[in-house]
Amino acid sequence: MQASLFDPPQEGELIELDNARLDYFPNFYTQTKADELLTALQREIPWRQEQIRIAGIQRLQPRLSAWFGDAEATYTYSGLHLFPQVWTPLLLDIKQNIDHVVADTFRLQTPSYFNSVLLNYYRDQHDSMGWHSDDETELGAQPVIASLSLGGSRVFALKHKKRKELNYKISLAHGSLLIMSGNTQKHWLHAIAKETQVCNARINLTFRQILPRKIL
Repeated sequence: MQASLFDPPQEGELIELDNARLDYFPNFYTQTKADELLTALQREIPWRQEQIRIAGIQRLQPRLSAWFGDAEATYTYSGLHLFPQVWTPLLLDIKQNIDHVVADTFRLQTPSYFNSVLLNYYRDQHDSMGWHSDDETELGAQPVIASLSLGGSRVFALKHKKRKELNYKISLAHGSLLIMSGNTQKHWLHAIAKETQVCNARINLTFRQILPRKIL
């Protein structure tokens, strides 16, 4: 039984795929705390529907998003250049909880690993995320990406870039944390597909470490 609304789990479920590693913590936050965070983020975050470039065509993203982080944590993907908004106290608190678990999981010495977070707001079953990998240069060769899910459960799908027979799906629960590491981004794509059934609103926070340009 948890002594508080957040009790860092000692270990998660290790999911080992070919050329990939996933660590899944299904109850990273209690339901009460996850409910509180979902409501606060829906209200406090300045959500935007960005335009991205896909196959040379400008399209509106099928979801809302926001980018926060340290001042130097600029990020570029699909023709979109993101400049970080200043951390809010709530996002810093979530980051510190996740930093703690990542440090324990990977035996890191640093108490603060992540310097940025991409928030995605899936308003209903029509919002989605297409197939992609988080392999931009500024994330490094083997990025550790921690993904916190709040709200309606959605299926997180992965498929190998070269071996079509390799695929994996996991339903990400309210208050859960999924950590992708190792060669996951190098060898796998991931996506959140549109659903045919009604889905409750979902917010996903993917914490990242943007590397300084001088070491890229």
